[in-house]
Amino acid sequence: MATILQEHELNCDVLVAGGGPAGVPCALAAARLGARVILCQDRPVLGGNASSEVRMHIVGADASGARGELLQTEAREGGIIEEIRLENSVRNPQRSAAMFDLILYEKCRAEPNLTLLLNTAVDGAVMAGGVIQAATALRQSTEDRFVIHAAVFVDCTGDGRLGVEAGAAFRTGREAQAEFGEPQAQPVADDKRLGSTLLFQARKHDRPMPFVPPPWARHFTEADLRLRPHATPGLDLGLEYGFWWAEWGGELDTIKDNELIRDELLAILLGAWDHIKNGGDHGADNWALDWFGFLPGKRESRRFIGQHILTENDILAARHFPDAIAYGGWSLDTHPPAGVDAIDEPPCHQPLPPHLYDIPLSSCISRDIPNLMFAGRNISATHIGFSSTRVMATCAVIGQGVGTAAAYACANQQAPAELPTDQVAMQAIQQLLLRHDAFLISQKNEDPADLARLAQVTVSSETIEGPGQAVLSGQTRSVHGPLGARSDLATPGTHRWLSNPAEGLPVYLELNWPAPVTIQTVQLTFDTGLHRILTLTHADGYAARMAWGVPQPETVRDYQLAGLTAGGWQELVVNSGNYQRHVIHQLPNPMSLTALRLVITATNGASNARVCEIRAYS
Repeated sequence: MATILQEHELNCDVLVAGGGPAGVPCALAAARLGARVILCQDRPVLGGNASSEVRMHIVGADASGARGELLQTEAREGGIIEEIRLENSVRNPQRSAAMFDLILYEKCRAEPNLTLLLNTAVDGAVMAGGVIQAATALRQSTEDRFVIHAAVFVDCTGDGRLGVEAGAAFRTGREAQAEFGEPQAQPVADDKRLGSTLLFQARKHDRPMPFVPPPWARHFTEADLRLRPHATPGLDLGLEYGFWWAEWGGELDTIKDNELIRDELLAILLGAWDHIKNGGDHGADNWALDWFGFLPGKRESRRFIGQHILTENDILAARHFPDAIAYGGWSLDTHPPAGVDAIDEPPCHQPLPPHLYDIPLSSCISRDIPNLMFAGRNISATHIGFSSTRVMATCAVIGQGVGTAAAYACANQQAPAELPTDQVAMQAIQQLLLRHDAFLISQKNEDPADLARLAQVTVSSETIEGPGQAVLSGQTRSVHGPLGARSDLATPGTHRWLSNPAEGLPVYLELNWPAPVTIQTVQLTFDTGLHRILTLTHADGYAARMAWGVPQPETVRDYQLAGLTAGGWQELVVNSGNYQRHVIHQLPNPMSLTALRLVITATNGASNARVCEIRAYS
């Protein structure tokens, strides 16, 4: 029978399946390191559960503010997800979900090494000799089928579609306590999991707004919801944003039963709103629904079995992994599988791990297929371990770590499966991650190509806690404080130059070399207040806890770079209006310099200059 589908053969180094909070940083990281990347996303927008289709705010290691102390514990993620958050804060003060979609789209579109295929679902794998040779993908909107050949395949689909098609082993459900000795695990294993949620947004009007529920909406009483904050001042996030606890489906198959779960979640969402509007005085007379989702925000389905299975015990002990490529810090966040039907149980149990913890590359590589990697909620972890790693900012740093490792594997013609035990490879991958503003617990800049490490530092102004020499400490954040890194893995100090506020601006920092060095790239890492939360949210109360809609006040805004050549000082860079943490300046031509000076003339609000790191490369 004839088909109208047109088939296309595509080639790349790295195929990333899934364009959610893990897939986008994964694809960007690999592309920026020179790999040819194809990113397939089965939806019309990027972002997954953070996109305009679901609208969940991105949370991570800072535990929504529970983990953070000024100049002591800076838990918020850096790297690509920080770049995206800072961009979103400045360009999206109105907190538009669609604007966030656009920012993610722009980031991908800007990379010459990245081909983005939206509305394209990866649905098969072509195997040969135990490795993936190609993935197949379908784009219904244009009636096109793709066969995509790559060296490395990364499954960031959440549900693990690519890996399952390739035959990779996976787990579902909850392990028995006896299997890994996890304190919070079930006495007996089962196939239950975290449920899914549909969110909503509501708006307050200048007159009463009636609500008539459909006949199939759920009916809730105050007793049904007594453990679930709803229109409860001081306890929930307000009527303008939906209820994360409106959860259901954890006792079903969250993949095969997704349509049924969607229908029931609509009934739950509208029933909860009916209770708020018509079930007693909730102060909601003038409130009306403005938007609600039809795409369930899925928490859990498959978890691949990798070279290492990350457990609750790994997290509680903050186990140090030599192959660490990311970190976490969110609570061990489990929910009753029955969701809202578990009316006598709280909607979550959230003990906070005592420290930030490593996430190893070996939990992101299939034990079965040497060129299959994964990032996001489908990494190799137990149910309890996954309950902390599953949140989206953690997925993002895992994605950047995996994308970096994938690019390294391609450049060095290695199978990903070889990397975790290859000490030389892991050191190189970790140094690449640090160079691109990722944070790895206990790891320091030891990049032999960084010429700044050979320089002497002088400054025009400094403080005791922030001497100029701190820009060469090798670390770019403080994690020695409460709920930070394990004490034996943390190096005390602010790890940044802090000029003296009493001396005002401008101020300068200068690198001096005893003999000329050739420089073409200068990298600057500024302070962006990583002790604070920062994420797009549609909850007014949550947003009020952030510096949203503006650059972060600590960040350097206006500065110049100058180099000392044989002919004297020469202006190299003039930058104004900066709001990013990590800035890379590529000079038009290599320069032979004996000194490099950074002159800071303005910040975005702070009374002093704050610079975490300066690097220089030929």
